[in-house]
Amino acid sequence: MNKKWILLKRRLERLKKVLIAYSGGVDSTFLAAAARKTLGRENVLAVTAVSETFPAEERNQATALAKKLDINHIFINTDELEQEQFRRNEPDRCFHCKNELFKKLARIARQHDMALCDASNFSDRADYRPGRRAATRWNVISPLEDARFTKADVRKASRALRLPTWNQPAQACLASRVPFGTPISAKDLARIEAGELALKKEGFFTVRLRHHGDTARIETDAAGIERLARSPHRAKIARRLHGLGWRYVTLDLDGYRTGSLNPVKKKKF
Repeated sequence: MNKKWILLKRRLERLKKVLIAYSGGVDSTFLAAAARKTLGRENVLAVTAVSETFPAEERNQATALAKKLDINHIFINTDELEQEQFRRNEPDRCFHCKNELFKKLARIARQHDMALCDASNFSDRADYRPGRRAATRWNVISPLEDARFTKADVRKASRALRLPTWNQPAQACLASRVPFGTPISAKDLARIEAGELALKKEGFFTVRLRHHGDTARIETDAAGIERLARSPHRAKIARRLHGLGWRYVTLDLDGYRTGSLNPVKKKKF
């Protein structure tokens, strides 16, 4: 781990001034903290994109964490839902979202003479991430990946820095709750956000609410499955989700997992 810390520090020092695509999640919070520690406050700018795909709860968290880290932080608006290619929700959806984001961030980075960075880590290389094509197009630098920080490394280092995000569940935009091929609308994103907030208010923090037309599919961890299967949680959550417009409310026995709606590779027999 010490070697990776040294590599990250040297990478940031070479960049001198950085603009970080900042969501307030595990990875971007750690990168922002490391950059602040290495380069000083005046050489770090964290930028958070606001749109219908980003929950209000996470926007508030990003603001609070930026203040705690004492970093320069601004919000910008992005307009993914204005793009037909994004709304169609095909497997390259993330490319169109990230392309919109990085286009705007690149302009701000040029204005401040800063290197544009994201918080992709080394573990992300094994995941399905079409948004990486957009990062390449806009010359986005990934210091954590360059220093070979895995997700586990980021959590361990975050804990050492006493960052409250060290054990936080992974974050992903609300569009990731909608299966590819199902069009995305502002109305459905708002329903998903409200549904997940209802689950969190009942104490289910490791959770995803997947939208399948008239069916809401709940993914949570093993402890959450056991709790949610009992009354009164089951009845209360079901009533809330029915009230948001879903006819059927289901509990996924496979549990919570990131990327469960990613394209599935066919197995060879």
